[in-house]
Amino acid sequence: MNTENLRTRIEQEAAGMVVGQKQTDRTPSIRKVLLMGYNGANNTGSEARLLAIIDEVREVVGPEVEITIPTICEKNLRRYVKEESNLKIVEYPTVYFLALYSLVKEHDLILLTEGSCYMDTWSSCLLWAWLWVTGCANKKGKIVVAYAVDAGYLSPFNQKLVRRIASKTDLIITRTRAAADRLKTWKVSAPIEATADSAFCFRPDPADCDFLKKSWSRTAAGVIGIAAVDFYLWPVVFRPFGKSKNCYRWPYYYSDSQQRRLDRNTLAKNYACFADQMIDTYGIPVALICMEQLDEPLAAMILSAMRHPEKVRIFSASEYNTSQMTSILRSLELLVTSRYHAGVLSLDAAIPQIAIGHDQRLRDLYLELELFDDYFLESDSPQLFQDLKERAERLMENPNSQREILHSNRQNQHIWAKQNPLLLKQLLNREQQIDKRWSRGVIL
Repeated sequence: MNTENLRTRIEQEAAGMVVGQKQTDRTPSIRKVLLMGYNGANNTGSEARLLAIIDEVREVVGPEVEITIPTICEKNLRRYVKEESNLKIVEYPTVYFLALYSLVKEHDLILLTEGSCYMDTWSSCLLWAWLWVTGCANKKGKIVVAYAVDAGYLSPFNQKLVRRIASKTDLIITRTRAAADRLKTWKVSAPIEATADSAFCFRPDPADCDFLKKSWSRTAAGVIGIAAVDFYLWPVVFRPFGKSKNCYRWPYYYSDSQQRRLDRNTLAKNYACFADQMIDTYGIPVALICMEQLDEPLAAMILSAMRHPEKVRIFSASEYNTSQMTSILRSLELLVTSRYHAGVLSLDAAIPQIAIGHDQRLRDLYLELELFDDYFLESDSPQLFQDLKERAERLMENPNSQREILHSNRQNQHIWAKQNPLLLKQLLNREQQIDKRWSRGVIL
């Protein structure tokens, strides 16, 4: 099945699901919850979100609620989520239609927990999975909530699909105001509330305090962190065949071309040059922070291109858990990040930071943190690394110039993030009242 046929099937079948009325025999009490997201990818941000959301679901629905977490890589998910009598991990195939439909049928509440929910920057196939689940839930009369998610670039086709299917969501909670505005611009008619990312509520293990110092003897003078992303892997495309080195999970393959490989090599060399300059100027080591396992090849390229490799170390989400990675982020003197959640998880320690952005998520976050004008750099800027060096030196010389802004906006993000479980609770209480009225024969 090619990409065109796949998206046609999504459109036809999901559209067929949403044209009818939702069933009115909803279950007033929530016994089983499905958490549908990008789980099991050795991704620090995804892990932080998931762990925080599990706590919030139990807070709202009760500690005995049965939670199911679907994943395409069960082994990775079990690294940080332990199955219990009321928490189950289920692996599903990459061609997911029947498996996800069956899971939706078995649950009373479906939460879309993928942060990059309504965007196709990485792959339309991921977007279609979240929309497929929404359509299935609508057909079966289940409560479905998009929980602290984002909205970014969509092709015209996907905008229409989101407008049609996401409008049948019971509640969409976005993690930025800009994301909410985008959904409204696309004429999504579901109730929409803007809050903040659930990862702001993630609580690291106190035992991991000072994890960076304990695990790396070179940190006495401080550490500069770089959370780099290989921009040239995306989008992931659906195809029956491809090179094994580019295969994410069959039938999904990363983008590849000679030009992309050249651009990747240039990016790595520029990062290496920047890191060497920081080491030369300030005499402190550099941590290459892989927020997701797929960041590792680029980090290895950066390391191999450096003049001071002995003063550099790679810290990857494939080796360290979310608590340890968060502790590393909060121990830095300066963070240069292309990863959204590196910025989020470092914020509690007000770590001075600079973003190199390639999609809407970091732009929106930096706008809300009031850092966009001075500290957000576009990844395709012709003078990117010249600007990066200038801003990094500015922050190394005067970190407090940014810390006051970070402290102030950190409080706002925490206040907004704490609204997520409250909004979910309000919705479930409202649904329960509707069920009671229907059971008494009251016509709404």
